[in-house]
Amino acid sequence: MPKLPVVAIVGRPNVGKSTLFNRLVGKKLALVDDRPGVTRDRREGDAHLIGLDFRVIDTAGYEDHDAQTLPGRMRLQTEAALKQADVALFLFDSRAGIVPLDEEIARWLRSSTTPVVLAANKAEGRQGEQGILESLALGFGDPVQLSAEHGEGMGDLFEALLPHLERAEAEGEAEEEGDDRPDAPLKLAIVGRPNAGKSTLINRMLGEDRLITGPEAGITRDSIAVDWMWHDPKGAPRPVRLIDTAGMRKRAKVQDKLEKLSVADALHAVDFAEVVVLLLDATLGLEAQDLRIADRVLEEGRALIIALNKWDIAENASSLFNGVKKALEDGLSQVKGVTVITVSAATGKGIDQLVGAAFEVREAWSKRVGTGELNRWFERAIEANPPPAPGGKRIKMRYVTQIKSRPPSFVIFGTRVDQLPASYERYLVNSMRRELGFGAVPVRLTLRAPKNPFDRKDD
Repeated sequence: MPKLPVVAIVGRPNVGKSTLFNRLVGKKLALVDDRPGVTRDRREGDAHLIGLDFRVIDTAGYEDHDAQTLPGRMRLQTEAALKQADVALFLFDSRAGIVPLDEEIARWLRSSTTPVVLAANKAEGRQGEQGILESLALGFGDPVQLSAEHGEGMGDLFEALLPHLERAEAEGEAEEEGDDRPDAPLKLAIVGRPNAGKSTLINRMLGEDRLITGPEAGITRDSIAVDWMWHDPKGAPRPVRLIDTAGMRKRAKVQDKLEKLSVADALHAVDFAEVVVLLLDATLGLEAQDLRIADRVLEEGRALIIALNKWDIAENASSLFNGVKKALEDGLSQVKGVTVITVSAATGKGIDQLVGAAFEVREAWSKRVGTGELNRWFERAIEANPPPAPGGKRIKMRYVTQIKSRPPSFVIFGTRVDQLPASYERYLVNSMRRELGFGAVPVRLTLRAPKNPFDRKDD
């Protein structure tokens, strides 16, 4: 998968860098103390901010010392972090105001090519107003006003970081093998219960007995990736990376330690796939464990296709197909209309249809919607079905932005959106799928009410 964009938090000692780092990663990985210089090495963690995923670096406090001294070596670590970062988050203490070392850091940052977002920490209340005004002289525009300790201003920080992280993510996707170029290999994982015919299906695709098969359940222990060229009947050959996985039984039935590791490996393989085919044994129908596997795939944000194997020997085919479709509609409430395809690993029937559908669903999974088209959809959706007014107070939906693809992820900003019923969120997601061409791929929607720490009015 594409590498995460990188944000480096820089600033003089004791302005709250480690507190903000801990806030962004969601746990206390960095030591926090009132004494300056507690952080000596740069520390990294995976951060999550209102649907944005990125790598954050907590740097040592920048101090102007000789490189041979400990503070000097700490400064070199900070400089190395800046070179690695896609954006620098320059944090200062709004209550202490701008001091000479802040000005020195600002000069250093301006000499770098890394974009800078200025942030005023400890901005809750009114004690930091003077420091915020002083910061305008640093040359980075209006600062993001936040409180790392209390979690205020995170919505404003999101908006400031978003354009930089979007650009970095797009550049990263273009460099990775798993990007959304039409000629990139499709990463296709085959999952399902033991003995559903996963290895047999892959052997049929490859045209050789590449994987061991047999009537005994559990022959496949490891996830195995095989590169294959699919000869599209409607076009040129297209590269595919096939991933065969171990069968996933109910947890209560998984006693053998090796099998537990195999199931864990299969779940790990799902993380690195783009499209996941859940293979069912048509002679057995759909079981609760199949729905659990499908739910796990969707939770991981992967595109899902259901394939009914052994269709050549299935009885009462029409009623079986309709029954599976109905069970999926009832059991997978978060996604409606998952593609269901009938195949036979033994004869090869339906394989071209299956792989063609996988390429189509990957295209929807990788889709980015233009700003104009997204805004037009947003206006139509709200006009057709305005949000409710709980307690007589109207919920105002202000604007929507797509923060990433693969899977498509969106944030809607507005007032009182925390009171929006789940049914209205489902309406928006279903409308998005229908009108913007996402089909049955997972769509992530986050609701956010921007909060300015100095704005105490409820609009």
